[in-house]
Amino acid sequence: MRIINAMVRWLAFGGVNPNILTIIGVTINVGCGVLFGFGEFFWAGIVLILANLFDMLDGNVARVSGRVTRFGGFLDSSLDRLSDMVAFLGLIVFYASNTPQHSLLNVTLAGVGMIFSVMVSYTTARSEGFGVKANVGFLQRPERIVLLIIGALSTFPNSTSFFANRMPQVLWVLAIGSLWTFIHRMFYIWQEIRKIEAVDSK
Repeated sequence: MRIINAMVRWLAFGGVNPNILTIIGVTINVGCGVLFGFGEFFWAGIVLILANLFDMLDGNVARVSGRVTRFGGFLDSSLDRLSDMVAFLGLIVFYASNTPQHSLLNVTLAGVGMIFSVMVSYTTARSEGFGVKANVGFLQRPERIVLLIIGALSTFPNSTSFFANRMPQVLWVLAIGSLWTFIHRMFYIWQEIRKIEAVDSK
């Protein structure tokens, strides 16, 4: 955090626009998706780490420099969804390609993970309009990113070693975990809205 804080202060002092950092971060994430698509998993993991460094910087730079804006928050939230999807899309392209690693199961798992990771974020954003803060569930965005990094850095598609092919297992966790977190949030939001409606009816 010392390093992150020093970078934040330096960028804020230099007058760097936080929105530029957000755009750089999502651009790097697109590169991560491309690397996944070509089967360069290790380098995709390294790029994913770099991309999320920018994700940590933009909001902090905005706060330190006093440049927090509604559009900045909207841009950051919207591009985060794009960043999530391009990584999964890259995995879908790789496992759908005509290679020895071709796997309909992995394509399906990546697709399910992509759908419900977006739905988890959408339910949170939508519920805030009803006055409900729904940051519940064990598989939120930071956990998804960490899992993708672990899967990427421990997968070498051309290796025959069981221990060098962890991404399929990570996809199972992402698919099931994202689905469960979505269901958890939907149930939680339903409960909270019922409480609000009960208070309003009194």
